[in-house]
Amino acid sequence: MKIIAFLLLCTSISVYGQAQQDLSHLFDSTGPAHPKVLYTYKGTRIIMGHSTDMLRKHELDFRVDHRFGDLGGEFGGSKTFYGIDNSTDIRIGLEYGISDRLMAGLGRSKGSGEQRQLIDLLVKYKLVEQTQDGHVPVSVALLGTAVMSAMTSEEDPHKAAWFGDASDRMSYVAQSIVSRKFGDRLAFSLSPTYVHRNRVGYMDMNNMFALGVGGRLKVSKRIGIVAEYFYPFRSQASRDYYKSQGITFYNPLGVGLEIETGGHVFHINFTNSTAIQETQFIPETTTSWLQGQFRWGFNISRRFTLFGKKDWKK
Repeated sequence: MKIIAFLLLCTSISVYGQAQQDLSHLFDSTGPAHPKVLYTYKGTRIIMGHSTDMLRKHELDFRVDHRFGDLGGEFGGSKTFYGIDNSTDIRIGLEYGISDRLMAGLGRSKGSGEQRQLIDLLVKYKLVEQTQDGHVPVSVALLGTAVMSAMTSEEDPHKAAWFGDASDRMSYVAQSIVSRKFGDRLAFSLSPTYVHRNRVGYMDMNNMFALGVGGRLKVSKRIGIVAEYFYPFRSQASRDYYKSQGITFYNPLGVGLEIETGGHVFHINFTNSTAIQETQFIPETTTSWLQGQFRWGFNISRRFTLFGKKDWKK
C-alpha cells in the first residue's frame, strides 16, 4: 500500500499544473480528438531506467541487457581487453503488452551487489499521454518492480545477503516517469523513484528516494543519442560510515546510442553502474567515471506480435 500511495503522490505532483484541467478531458470520449505524441523514445528503456514508452497490446518483448567490466583503472585496461573479459551483470527477460497502456515483465539477472541470482517482476502503466496540440503537455507512466534473490544465504548475519526468512530476499521499486517530447528531435524525462530493500548491510538504508533525469536527441530516423543520471538521496551518516570502511557511493550516469532496426531496438551504452536492476544500481553504485570505472554495455530488445498487426514506422 505504501508503494501504491507513493506512485499516486508522484503522479499527482507531476501533472498538477498545466495538465490539471486537461486530464478531465483526456478520457472524455465525447470531446475533440487530440493526436498523441508517439515514440518519445525508441524503446521501453532509456539506458538504465524506464521510459514512458510502452509495448503495444499483444506485443512480446524479448530483452537481453549486459554490462561488462571496467574499461580502465585497476581492473580494466588491456589485461581484460578493456572490460570485455569480465561481466558485471546480465539480465534476460520477457515483457508483454497486456494493452496499449499496460505491460508486465519477468526477468532473471546475475546481480551485481551483495545479493545475486535475481528474479524480477515488473508492471508499468501509462497514465497520461502527451498530445501533439499541447492539450496534455507530458506523458506519465507508473512503474512497480519486485525483485527476489535466489542465492544461498550468507552465514554472517551482518551481511546483506544473509536471509533469516523469505522476506529478507525481497526488494521493491516504485517510480513515476514523466516525459515530454520537444518537437521531432528532443525528449526529456524525470523519474522520481522510491527503493525499498528488506535486507541491507549495517548502516545502509532500507528506504531510499532518488531522482532520475534522462533525455534523447534524435540524429536520424533510426538513431538517437541518449543520456541518463540518477541522484540517490543517501543519508550523510550512511555515506560517512561506508567512507570510513573504504567504500564511496557514486551517482549512476550513462550515455549511449539508441538504434532501431525494424523489430529490434539496440542500445550501446557506457555507464559507471555495474548493475542492471534499479534496486542495485541506484543505491549501490561504488564505481566512478573519473577513476576509469565505467564500462560499455548493450541492451537488445526484440519484439514479436502474438496477435494482430504491428506498425513499426516511426
